[in-house]
Amino acid sequence: MADVMRSGSAEDPQGAEHSSGAPDVPGGASRRRKPKDKKKGSFWRELPILIVTALVLTVLIQAFLARVYVIPSQSMEQTLHGCTGCNNDRVLVDKITYRFSDPEPGDVVVFRGPQPWVQNEFEADEPSNPVAGFFQGAASLLGFGAPDEKDFVKRVVAVGGQTVECCDAQNRVLVDGKPLNEPYLYWEPGRGVGQDEFKAVTIPPGHLWVMGDNRNDSADSRVQGGGGTNGAVPVDNVIGKAQLIVLPPTRWQSIPEPNPQTTALGAPAWQTGVPLGVGFAAAFPTLWLGRRLVGVVKQRRSSE
Repeated sequence: MADVMRSGSAEDPQGAEHSSGAPDVPGGASRRRKPKDKKKGSFWRELPILIVTALVLTVLIQAFLARVYVIPSQSMEQTLHGCTGCNNDRVLVDKITYRFSDPEPGDVVVFRGPQPWVQNEFEADEPSNPVAGFFQGAASLLGFGAPDEKDFVKRVVAVGGQTVECCDAQNRVLVDGKPLNEPYLYWEPGRGVGQDEFKAVTIPPGHLWVMGDNRNDSADSRVQGGGGTNGAVPVDNVIGKAQLIVLPPTRWQSIPEPNPQTTALGAPAWQTGVPLGVGFAAAFPTLWLGRRLVGVVKQRRSSE
């Protein structure tokens, strides 16, 4: 056996060199470093793809799942902050919930203003400069700019088929003759603590009666379109349910939505991340999965 081993090492010195782990040629070390260099280069090539993937996912999330809206007025104080010159709240609006259920009393909703509504809370000034208009539209899609639609945010007080009126002896809104329990009401200083009375209105089927929490500083169903049934909002106009205050950071919290037609408080709303953050988080596994699929396809082609 020893003779065989000696003859093998004598006849095949290259085999011994390979077994010792020594390099074949002086350039062997540089060849072994190439995969690392290639890996570094691939990161910079994939970075634009990663960014584009994140932005596309963000736009899709904003269009179909959730979107961030700016609160520009004081009509929902102090549930939602919004005023000229202050750090207005940004709220995450869930677009999925109402695909499986209808809005309920107590829900804070964002909706497109129906035709009779003439005052707009979310309409953004359209710039005359086309370049500025492009960037404003892009910012709106990513949730950083004001939405380019005529949208409102209010709280649902009553739904289709119910009769709403104001007020009883204790200055409370009545729905089907029963007073509401509204712990979210805010009385802005200097505007009094009594609600304006309005006659009984039976809400048409498929419509909502909405009002602001800042009851004496809110243009809502009581006055929009002249009031009455003209102030009711079609359910089809509802964009989504305001679930979470995402900015500023000091205001990060779910939005309370107690049902005013019951004495029990509603459960806290589910919380979710900001769409842009979700878009970037989802971009990594999406890109990784795409690379895996491409690798499998290439491997199968090479084996064939």
